[in-house]
Amino acid sequence: MNKVSMRGQFIVCSLLLVLCSCATSAVEVSPPSWWQGMKDHHLQLMVRHPNISDYSIETDFYGVSIVDSASPGGDNYLMVDLELSEQMKPGEATFTLTGPEGDSLSFTYTFAQRAAGSAQRAGFDASDVIYLITPDRFANGDPKNDTVSGYKEQPNTAYKGGRHGGDIAGIMANLDYLSEMGFTQIWTMPLLENAMPQYSYHGYSTTDYFKIDPRFGSNEEYRLLSDKARDKGIGIIKDVVLNHIGSEHIWMKDRPSEDWVNHNFEFVPTSHRREALHDPHGVEADAKAHSEGWFVPTMPDLNQRNPYVAQYLIQHAIWWIEFANLSGLRVDTYSYADKQFLSQWTKRIMTEYPNLNIVGEEWSVNPMITAYWQKGSLRHDNYQTDLPSVMDFPLQVALVNSIKNPERWDVGLRQLYDILAADFVYGDPYDLVIFGDNHDMSRITTQLDDDYDKWNIAMTILLTTRGIPQIFYGTEIMMHHPGTDDHGFIRADFPGGFSDKTVNAFTGQGLTDKQKKAQARLKLLLNKRKASQAITNGRFIHYSPHEGTYVYFRHMAQSEPEVMVVVNKNTETTTLDLTRFTRHLFHAKSMVRWKDDAELPVGQSLTLPAMSATVYTLHSK
Repeated sequence: MNKVSMRGQFIVCSLLLVLCSCATSAVEVSPPSWWQGMKDHHLQLMVRHPNISDYSIETDFYGVSIVDSASPGGDNYLMVDLELSEQMKPGEATFTLTGPEGDSLSFTYTFAQRAAGSAQRAGFDASDVIYLITPDRFANGDPKNDTVSGYKEQPNTAYKGGRHGGDIAGIMANLDYLSEMGFTQIWTMPLLENAMPQYSYHGYSTTDYFKIDPRFGSNEEYRLLSDKARDKGIGIIKDVVLNHIGSEHIWMKDRPSEDWVNHNFEFVPTSHRREALHDPHGVEADAKAHSEGWFVPTMPDLNQRNPYVAQYLIQHAIWWIEFANLSGLRVDTYSYADKQFLSQWTKRIMTEYPNLNIVGEEWSVNPMITAYWQKGSLRHDNYQTDLPSVMDFPLQVALVNSIKNPERWDVGLRQLYDILAADFVYGDPYDLVIFGDNHDMSRITTQLDDDYDKWNIAMTILLTTRGIPQIFYGTEIMMHHPGTDDHGFIRADFPGGFSDKTVNAFTGQGLTDKQKKAQARLKLLLNKRKASQAITNGRFIHYSPHEGTYVYFRHMAQSEPEVMVVVNKNTETTTLDLTRFTRHLFHAKSMVRWKDDAELPVGQSLTLPAMSATVYTLHSK
């Protein structure tokens, strides 16, 4: 089924709680609902209620069998294993819990009708371009949710690390802008509840895996965003955090078990030595120091070796894919989670959704370490992974260095050439997510000295080379942060998304000439790319850099027009000898320049503007 035309017709999945008069608090159940017709017929419920660990549980709902129930260790938790038969119909099942003294309580659980074609949903791929958004800093569409009762951190727009009010409504209000620019996927930093006392806007300190933070909106709004985005030809990618939670999560106050969090709930920092996971000369203690350590005291590190933790995290990801009709997942700090769990997690999700895409964040500039996690790559051990995609940090570094460094035998454009020449280590280099920057590093404009020509070369390469491009919000107007690498400034407010409308990037009001030029250039590249089968589905072939120039081609088949990309890093106009590229130009009669649709004859040479990247579509007629 086409990934942008498929619309989920989901039944609203709500958990109804029915309590007897003796109960004093509600039963909490995770996942909050499920679907009929899933490929895996097993479902594990986490039931939380005071002193419930020794209760028995039963249901007479047709097609649902209780296989087992057990306490994970905590007095207030009961884990219930269900088997859902193929004959089960959508509906509401009543579960009755009975205590050792005969006291009882019950809850009603919804099994919804699964959307037609859900299992065959297509994930994001090389035909897409991803727009990465920091939701709190993009657009405030609903000022009423800036302050929400019961949450400690209130809005503080003057503070770089405070909450500024951006939300789901703000993203929905600007879908036309993103569609017209040419973006086809949205990846937001996490939107789940982060009920932390401070610095909660970034979203990576989860306090509820099944609840959108109300300062961003609601679960229903998130699903509506997905629906409205798909109407515009845009998919939604969810940022998933498997490695850690926020220190205000209920699990820190009411422990499901003593081994739910690594190091017995006590802070021990990670070594960040990801190399230890792959070191043939290494020791297990070093690998554990990386994957079992905490990032910071406010991010407790989950123990995915506990089978209940593992199942909870697997089911939470499936729940959101199904509930919000997602086109993919981005997994934060991928290699920091337990290695065997990651194998299990990816297999379960990709078995349920064989055409989905998942990209893992492995922040290493070593292609061999990056490639290790991708499905189909050759590995030194027998590790099994079903992960389709990895963030291509090696390419990011090579791209910036190739543009900034002088042209010598050992640096400059050859650094980009060399990293692409190492693509043989990947299972599928065309499925890597490529980028110039992201929310955790200096913006590409700042990395490239706020220089338009350098920025243009970077954007042109990103949108025409192999892989799935990701663009950080604001890159289209060259947002920058001179003099600082503080994340609060890197993730600055998007102009036009908030009450101050003196500068509005959505309309162009108040933008500088350079910003308008950049926005127009990116829009042109995005939409030309979208229309080019050679770029989105074609093979990548490049020639080694020569005298400050770098040339590569994208093509599918003889019947498809090829695309030629020419990068000139020289600071003066350069004449490029085309005879070197006869293999790809012999059939071409003319070339159409993307910049202005000018049609040029294919001759013996080509004049290149100084510090430029030019794209041509080749025609044989």
